[in-house]
Amino acid sequence: MTSREDHLVELVDDAGRAHGDTTVAAAHQPPGQLHRAFSVLLMDPDGQVLLQRRAAVKTRFPLRWANSCCGHPRPGESLAEAANRRLKEELGTGPVELTEVGVYVYYAEDPTTGRVEFEYDHVLRGEFLPAAPLRPDPDEVAELRWADPAALEAELDRDPRSYAPWLGGVVNRLLRPSGAPSGAPGSTMIPSGSSADDAAERSGGR
Repeated sequence: MTSREDHLVELVDDAGRAHGDTTVAAAHQPPGQLHRAFSVLLMDPDGQVLLQRRAAVKTRFPLRWANSCCGHPRPGESLAEAANRRLKEELGTGPVELTEVGVYVYYAEDPTTGRVEFEYDHVLRGEFLPAAPLRPDPDEVAELRWADPAALEAELDRDPRSYAPWLGGVVNRLLRPSGAPSGAPGSTMIPSGSSADDAAERSGGR
């Protein structure tokens, strides 16, 4: 395991209440253990969102396009502290002020690596200043690009296999901060055999 796979994550229930911890590696082994995570969306003044293509060495969903930065707070670590830590590690930028725009729970299996994502995901928006430096770590990020969020949502419908399975829910929370999935009120349980190509989100309830 890499050192990051040894880091501790916070286990939570469906309401986001902490009840213990485990390692990153253990949390992502099938059938998965629900744990706290965050997804950061950096926005420029024109409303474009920064996307990263995950590096080929990633153990989960490598070479898929995802939001600006993802990660897990360590047990007892605040979301803002954890997210800014990962922004620095992945993109060489920050710190930035972050606003939580929603939470949702999702489950997805990586058909390539066999790892599982089962996360209580806090979606965080941050304002990116055009003059701020970006120095992506090649072990984390293969490439970067800016995208219009509404156009990205349409592209996710057309070509979902190019994107990380959580990105649709993250963009949904950005565009609809109330947290209600478009056309899908209530909760939908994900079957344990769902893959990244057919897994939908399960609402986190806020």
